[in-house]
Amino acid sequence: MAKELDDRKKKILGAIIEEYIDNAEPVSSGILVEKGKVNCSSATIRNEMAELEKIGFLEKTHTSSGRVPSQKGYRYYVDELLRDDDLSIAEMEIIKQRLERKVNDLEELTKIASTTLSEITHYTTIAIGPNVNNHTIADIKFVLLGNRLLMAVILTDSGIIRESIIKFDEDILEEQIDDLTTIFKNKLIGKSLDAINLPVEEFITKEVTTGINIIRKIIEEINKILSDTNKVYVEGSNRVVDMPEFKKIDVAKDFLNVLNAKDLVSDVLNTGLADDINVYIGEESEKEELKNFSIVTFNHILEGKDIGTIGIIGPTRMDYSKIISVMKYISKKINDDYKKGKNHF
Repeated sequence: MAKELDDRKKKILGAIIEEYIDNAEPVSSGILVEKGKVNCSSATIRNEMAELEKIGFLEKTHTSSGRVPSQKGYRYYVDELLRDDDLSIAEMEIIKQRLERKVNDLEELTKIASTTLSEITHYTTIAIGPNVNNHTIADIKFVLLGNRLLMAVILTDSGIIRESIIKFDEDILEEQIDDLTTIFKNKLIGKSLDAINLPVEEFITKEVTTGINIIRKIIEEINKILSDTNKVYVEGSNRVVDMPEFKKIDVAKDFLNVLNAKDLVSDVLNTGLADDINVYIGEESEKEELKNFSIVTFNHILEGKDIGTIGIIGPTRMDYSKIISVMKYISKKINDDYKKGKNHF
C-alpha cells in the first residue's frame, strides 16, 4: 500500500487529514497553501487532490469544493503517515502523576489508565478488566450475612476480587461456614481459573456434612463468578457532545446505543492482538452499529498477565496520532513503574 503514493501525495494527504481532524471542515488547496502546510502551488495541490480522490483516499462533499478523508485514506494515514510522539511535556507529566498512585489491583490500574486516556485525549474510553482465567485462586471466603444470606469472595494471586451474594431457601448455621470454607479452599486454592472446568462439582468432595442443596447453590454462584471475568468501564461519555458529527441525532443515538451494548463493546475489545494497538475504522470492525465510528484498542500484557484492554471510541475523524501516542506512553509508564516495584500484583 505504501508504494501507491509518492512523497508529495503522502505529504498532501497527511496535511489534509490533519487539517480535517483539527477543524471538521472540508479542506481546499487554498487552505493548505494559506497555512503553509505544503510547499506547492495551489494548482499542483488541486491536481494531486484529484488523484488522491481517484484512488479512493479522499472524498468530495456536495457542499464545498474541498475534500475530506475516506475510510481508506484514514487507514493509509494510520498505517503509513502517523506520528506516535504527539505528546507535550505537560501531558506526559499528567500521565506520570495519574499512574504513580500505588495500586495492588489490576482492575484499579485498568480504570486509572482508562480515565487518564480520556482526560488527555478528550474522547470517550471503554475498557474491560483483565481476563483472569490464567490467574490463580489465592483465597476463597464465605461470610454469613443473615440466616439465609451468604457472601462468597474469591481472591486471585494478582489481587483481583470477585464476590457474590447468595440467597438460600433454608437457614445456614454459623458452624456450617467453617465446613464450607474448608471444602472449597482445599479444592480451589492454587488452581488457575482456566483449569477449573465447569461444572465445579468435580472439584468438590462428595462426602460433606453440609447440606447438598447449600453446596449446589454455592457451586452455581461460583460458576457465575468465574465466568464473569470481564467488567466493562466507560469514561467520558459526555465528551462527544461538542463534536460536529454528534449534532446529528441519529449518530448520537447510535453512539449511546453502542456504549450501552456491553457485549458488543467486549467483542470489539477482545478481537485485537495481545499487547498491541489495534485500530478499527468505520466498517472495518464488521459491526453494523459501528460503521460511523472508529475504535482504537490496546491490550496490555505485564509479566505474562493480562491487565485489561482499553479502547477509545469516537467519529472516524479522530485524532489517531494523539490517541496512539498517549496509549504508547501509558504502556511504557506502566512497564517502567512495574520494574521499579511501584505496583505489585
